[in-house]
Amino acid sequence: MSQHRRRGAAKQRKQGKQRQVLVVALAVALVVIAAGVSLGLWAASGGDGGTTGPEARPSQGRSAAAPQGTSPEDGPSPSRSYALSKAPQTIPAVREHSAARGPGWRPASGDRVVVDDPALADEGRLIAGELGLTYEGEKDDRRAGDVRLTLDGGNKANPESYVMTVRDGRVEISGPADAGVFYGTRTLKQEVHDGGTAPEGVVRDEPAKPQRGFMLDIARKNYTADWIEDRIRELGDLKFNQLGLHFSDDQGFRIESDSHPEIVSQQHLTKAQVRKIVDLAESRHITVVPEIDSPGHLGAVLEAHPDLQLRTAQGSAVQGAIDISKSESAEIVDDLLNEYADLFPGGLWHLGADEYQALVRSDPEASFPQLAAAAREKYGSGATVADLTTGWLDDRAATVRKHQRVPRAWNDGFFKDTSVDAAKDIQVAYWTGKEIGARPPVVYLSAGRKVINYNDEYLYYVLGEPQTFVYPTGQRIYEQWTPRVLRDTQAVPERYDGQILGGVFAVWGDVPNAQTQDQVAAGIRMPLRATVQKLWDPGRPELSWAEFRALAGRLG
Repeated sequence: MSQHRRRGAAKQRKQGKQRQVLVVALAVALVVIAAGVSLGLWAASGGDGGTTGPEARPSQGRSAAAPQGTSPEDGPSPSRSYALSKAPQTIPAVREHSAARGPGWRPASGDRVVVDDPALADEGRLIAGELGLTYEGEKDDRRAGDVRLTLDGGNKANPESYVMTVRDGRVEISGPADAGVFYGTRTLKQEVHDGGTAPEGVVRDEPAKPQRGFMLDIARKNYTADWIEDRIRELGDLKFNQLGLHFSDDQGFRIESDSHPEIVSQQHLTKAQVRKIVDLAESRHITVVPEIDSPGHLGAVLEAHPDLQLRTAQGSAVQGAIDISKSESAEIVDDLLNEYADLFPGGLWHLGADEYQALVRSDPEASFPQLAAAAREKYGSGATVADLTTGWLDDRAATVRKHQRVPRAWNDGFFKDTSVDAAKDIQVAYWTGKEIGARPPVVYLSAGRKVINYNDEYLYYVLGEPQTFVYPTGQRIYEQWTPRVLRDTQAVPERYDGQILGGVFAVWGDVPNAQTQDQVAAGIRMPLRATVQKLWDPGRPELSWAEFRALAGRLG
């Protein structure tokens, strides 16, 4: 073969190898391109290669994304096109949030609220109306944009707990009871407030304390029914679950009465108005706790029944105090307790029992010989006025107990060194350490009693700031107070935490015209938010006070 022909053959072999390399390179490129398209489709469909039809469509920017840590069986894998979600900012703050990748959820026209149990119909209708969605009741199908409310049947779980999952362009809120599901809807409402987005992922949340209350003195200052209803809506959105109504005192008796109409003040709530208040509260999972204070603070009742007013040995009338040596005194108070049991169907009843003026005297037995005689007759020769007063509390507790109510009383209604003991089921509403013979909270706790925190150092909003009271600030509550701070500024030992059922922020009307009701609403706005934050989670908040206040401003 000539040299020329050998060179030609070599050239052809070289060109053939080049063509083979080119073919292989093109094949590899096609595989890479195909893989890229496949990955893009996988991400757009949520990663499971599923349908791209209406069921899986992104809605207003939604796409499927699963919370971190979920298994393939739990749903699609997260899209890589979204940053990891951040925990929602709400008041109170949620206890736990598992982040995920995805666009989150926000309400859009045509989205539905559906339930898996008719017991959740009220919660479903409420959140649907608030977010402008359509309530469609019980449905088994699942659509993009859905908010689904479910009961999970967890009998051992906290009934106020809930789990909220934002995934696949949908929201599911589940809980062992309707109360927990309701609180989940409050979280969702705050998340999407003013155009916000519920972040992708899973919220697991529950309160630290079972009693989270607001108490209002409507006896000394008259508040309109509309104003009270506005506070109920505010309390519900903040996850409070109690509204106390102190409606009997020296200055007024503020609810219509059929058994004793003569005691009712000119300005008062009708029973129809109270029923509406109670119904609205129930729809927000708030229990209304009534208080008819006795044997002190009964001036409005005694104005119509002066024969029952307590008098000293010299015949001087004692302001607000009823004579507990007279059987008629017990009869009229029990008449009222029995009458209002039907009006207030909740499980709690506040009996007052504070500041009975017979016991502020240096020698009650000498000052009130009729009380001393009644004590000896009922409890024996060594019995005291304090024994008789404790017996009065026990008798009133027995009255409300017949209506399946749990009684509570102010801490200065419990006395030491008495032969008569207050019933063990009477909860202690601890408000002060300033009374005569004051005892620290540990005395009640070590005796095994249940205590509710009304600490007047932080939680008392007293109109006119009489005596040493000053209007409490949200910042002070937020930065210093916890449910264990029952008296002054010191916390009780942690071992007693389980006996502290919660706390109540209280508004008192000592100088009723010091503020209008609108000024009261503005004044208590941040203290209420700080109080519920510490009742929901007593730990150190993640947000600074400035950040918390700004968040409250954004949420309205």
